Amino acid sequence: MTHFSWIDGSIVGLYILATMVAGIAVRKYVGKVEHFLIAGREMKLYLGIASLAATEFGVVTCMYTSQSGYLNGFAGATPGVLAAIAMFFVGYTGFCVKKLRDANVMTIPELFELRYGSRIRWLSGVVIVLGGLLNMGVFLRMGGDFLVVVCGFDLRYLEITMTALLVAVAIYTILGGMLSVLVTDFLQFIVMSAGLLAVTILILMKVGWSGLTAAVEQHYGAGGFNPFVHPKMGWEYVVANGMLSLAMVLTWQTTIQRLLAAKDTKTGRQVYTRTSFFFLCRWLIPVIWGVAALAVLTPQQVFGTTTPELLASDEFARKTMLAMPMLLSQIVPVGLIGILIAAMLAADMSTDSSYMLTWSSVIYNDILAPFHKHQWSEKRGLLVSRSIVAVIGVFLLMYGLWYPLQGSIWDYLTVTANIYMSSMSVLLIACCYWKRANNWGAAGAIIFGGIVPITFLIMEQLPATQHFAKDIVGPHFSNIATYLIAGIAMVVGSLLKPNK
Repeated sequence: MTHFSWIDGSIVGLYILATMVAGIAVRKYVGKVEHFLIAGREMKLYLGIASLAATEFGVVTCMYTSQSGYLNGFAGATPGVLAAIAMFFVGYTGFCVKKLRDANVMTIPELFELRYGSRIRWLSGVVIVLGGLLNMGVFLRMGGDFLVVVCGFDLRYLEITMTALLVAVAIYTILGGMLSVLVTDFLQFIVMSAGLLAVTILILMKVGWSGLTAAVEQHYGAGGFNPFVHPKMGWEYVVANGMLSLAMVLTWQTTIQRLLAAKDTKTGRQVYTRTSFFFLCRWLIPVIWGVAALAVLTPQQVFGTTTPELLASDEFARKTMLAMPMLLSQIVPVGLIGILIAAMLAADMSTDSSYMLTWSSVIYNDILAPFHKHQWSEKRGLLVSRSIVAVIGVFLLMYGLWYPLQGSIWDYLTVTANIYMSSMSVLLIACCYWKRANNWGAAGAIIFGGIVPITFLIMEQLPATQHFAKDIVGPHFSNIATYLIAGIAMVVGSLLKPNK
């Protein structure tokens, strides 16, 4: 039974109002496209840490990580451990990111033009936007599911909830761009952190650490603590997520945009090293929530039946995804649930605004580069950039309504992200450290790096190939193959082209 009341509604309403006012207030400082896309390269350390942390924890993050905790136990936090290691390593050594920030570009494809030519820059932009928008397409539905279940609203209002969230985010993002994103991210980081800590403490008080570990031991045995012996994870899960973590740190556009918006290279690298611990926390905290749902809720409460194995795979996945919100709706009291919803809205608004701005920056700076050739006036450039954000918002709303998500959310997100991260990470590493890399190799990496995950997504939806894609190949081997094939294509393509 939900405890959401007028007190909680007032807390959420005041937070949304404060965020909107803060986001819109900085619009007067946006006079150039550079201000809109990367905040004029004036981002300082602590603002960058708060912004990156807020961006990389959204409602969808909370949903898929808690689902991983419910399905895999504490081993479900493995991707967070790998992401934290990759983040610290790249920031500490400057691997690739130092040369990227020193180049003073606004996007990764802009750097590629210096090495591979304008056609590869354009193609890279197309692949980045394709993978990014497919990845973000499920964000709104996941956020709506969370809010509807926790607040006890009728599921018929899911679309209305999604639309309202998107419109609120789009307004201040369109007006203030990256400046609005940074300012609102700072506020959202504070609210989000307070809400996450408060709810986690409540769960530990009600369930206890011993209760959590006992539930994991009962359901998953040693596999609930060790991913290598988990029957649904194994070495391929660890390797695939290790590759993904490094590629994410190097090329995920929302992360890179903080690096490129930093006032200098040193600040950008410090943002990486000091945010690395949060990348572990953003997995561990929701995993604890998911394990708590496993410990407290009965199969009847979660699945509506005592034999969940009889459910269809997509229905089973959706039920496990909603287990954590079901738990929170029952145990979080009045007042605290308002703070929780405000925290989740903070996380969701921060993620949505950053992602919308990220993809618009690639579209404007790289895909439309042959049309404006950096000769448009600042006024026209701002108008086009803001219009792109609005169009992205419409696409996300439509895609989020009709795409039938199959299986684990995290598996879907990794496959769609790898449409571009596999090839872009190969291109970036080769650009920085291999003198023989050229446009033939780059084109091969982009083409073959995109074919594998797109083919997997299509096969996953077709009845004739669904079993082969999901049960025989699986997302982990698909992801590993994507990186290996993209790397081989880069090497072979570069070696085939005659030296000039």
